[in-house]
Amino acid sequence: MQIPPFALERYFGKYEFSAPYMLSAADCETWSAGEIFAMEEGSLDAFCSMRFGYTESQGDPALRDEISAVSGDIGPDRCVIFAGAEEAIYVTMHALLSPGDHVIVLSPVYQSLHEIARHIGAEVSYWQMKEEDGWRPDMAELWSLIRPETKCIVINTPHNPTGFHFPAAELDNLIGIAEEKGIWLFSDEVYRFGEYNSDALLPSVASWYEKGISVGVMSKSFGLAGLRLGWVATQDTDLIRQILAWKDYTTICTSAPAEFLSTLALRHREEIISRNRMIINENRALLAAFFARHPRLFTCQEPWAGPVCFPRFKGKEGAEAFCDTLIRETGVILLPSTVFGIGDHHIRFGFGRRDMVPALAVLEEYLVKNGR
Repeated sequence: MQIPPFALERYFGKYEFSAPYMLSAADCETWSAGEIFAMEEGSLDAFCSMRFGYTESQGDPALRDEISAVSGDIGPDRCVIFAGAEEAIYVTMHALLSPGDHVIVLSPVYQSLHEIARHIGAEVSYWQMKEEDGWRPDMAELWSLIRPETKCIVINTPHNPTGFHFPAAELDNLIGIAEEKGIWLFSDEVYRFGEYNSDALLPSVASWYEKGISVGVMSKSFGLAGLRLGWVATQDTDLIRQILAWKDYTTICTSAPAEFLSTLALRHREEIISRNRMIINENRALLAAFFARHPRLFTCQEPWAGPVCFPRFKGKEGAEAFCDTLIRETGVILLPSTVFGIGDHHIRFGFGRRDMVPALAVLEEYLVKNGR
């Protein structure tokens, strides 16, 4: 069975490194190596003395200590390090799922969170988020989707592309449903720490529920995508063993320099998160003002957390045609909802980087010039 092309990645692949203006990035402002080393005296010397041998398959113990700390002190033996969140999703779903299992996936959704399950042979039902509800999922609808063979519920919070974020009481309710039915809860938490206020930070699902699985990454809220480092945390030690068995057939182990720099960054995560949260909040205000100036073209449900939002595009040509024309005529990249497989009426904007400001200015100049 051939797996379908990854629509979002193929769309970005055409333009991301050649177009001058990125206005749909889901990651935050990045850091230079020098800025990371400057956070801790002696770290550059320690890095330069490191030898580039293999690392432990499960991940460097010092790094797993830091991952455990951000995952509710779940324990370093219950964390596995991967070459990015994509490998973490791929390996964990292969370790967890079998043909004939039933999986419920919160939608719209990053393609790998449902496509890998389908490729394994699981049947997937979609727990649809609705714009008219502020993208807030309906728990009654979730109950209607659960079957005796339901193995796993897949969520993403803070959510890409809508910017929804579960309130603590609602996530607790969801965990209660999963616990009552004995269902795994697979939680994509790559935008965790991108909340607009630290009070909105939720505990990792892995620390909250014994059949919870939390996926994290250095790419999004930390702004260190080039390290290509992600992780999985779960209380279930048997699942950890199965994950490690699968990982032996993918990367085996991750990059020693990436593990070193990730450990260093996570030790100074408060500084990293604080700066990126400031950029997100400044840009979010600018973007809200932009939408207010262009109500004939955009209607946006206010995002709750994270560096992306998903406004409705009201132009007659449709979101994909608008985005294609925009990239050709201005070099501004926006992401149409067609890459998420949910119609042609929404566009993902990203506002976690400083380069959003000039990109937004180019977009607005284009709209004004064309009388839109």
